[in-house]
Amino acid sequence: MLKRLFPIALVVALSACAGSPPIESTGRLTVLQSQTELPAPVRSDLVAPDRVSLIGPLDTIYVDVFGVPELSREMQVDASGRISMPLIGTVDAGGKTAEELSSSISKRLAGRFVRNPDVTVNIRSSVSQVVTVDGQVVEPGLYPVTNQMTLLRAIASAKGTTEFARDKDVVILRSVRGQHFAGLYNIDAIRRGVYDDPPIFANDVIVVGDSPARRRFKDIVSLSPLLVSPIIALFRL
Repeated sequence: MLKRLFPIALVVALSACAGSPPIESTGRLTVLQSQTELPAPVRSDLVAPDRVSLIGPLDTIYVDVFGVPELSREMQVDASGRISMPLIGTVDAGGKTAEELSSSISKRLAGRFVRNPDVTVNIRSSVSQVVTVDGQVVEPGLYPVTNQMTLLRAIASAKGTTEFARDKDVVILRSVRGQHFAGLYNIDAIRRGVYDDPPIFANDVIVVGDSPARRRFKDIVSLSPLLVSPIIALFRL
């Protein structure tokens, strides 16, 4: 895996003109003195690792039953996470992957209605796989989550931070197995490569700047500038 690399010749030249010392290699930064361009990515660099994408209420899906056009259709999952299909009636779709729902529909159709059914489910649009971006961003709101979503990309989706945002006070709230976690991040440090840009998942809540979520960390914030790593905490509501 390639380490984080930066083209340095231009930066060094500008630093020299300004009378500043040249940038030197550190434990996380390798300066390539003779290289002036970023290396081109290979195919594996362009594909993000798969994340589980679950069907949720009000998502729009397309069910294709091969060879049976009268059963193939686009439909919206209802508020309780269910869909209704001819012949088999109501099917629970919420919380399932597209593959799992395909299997459920196939089992319901097999034998009684369709011989050896070949069912494919595609998620056309999702309103359940979203992240909430709030606080000091230009356009707070709900934004769709993709396999490549990270903290910086989520903030960019909200048109970036406002003039009054505190880049060192960015909170990610996340629920895992009934427990509530919060991470405190310094996005300026992330931009400078001090630590990695954390991945964002569906149902995360990101709060930039002053907020009740940030006040949970008021004691920690006063002790750490978050220049080395983020802070992760478990709290009880």
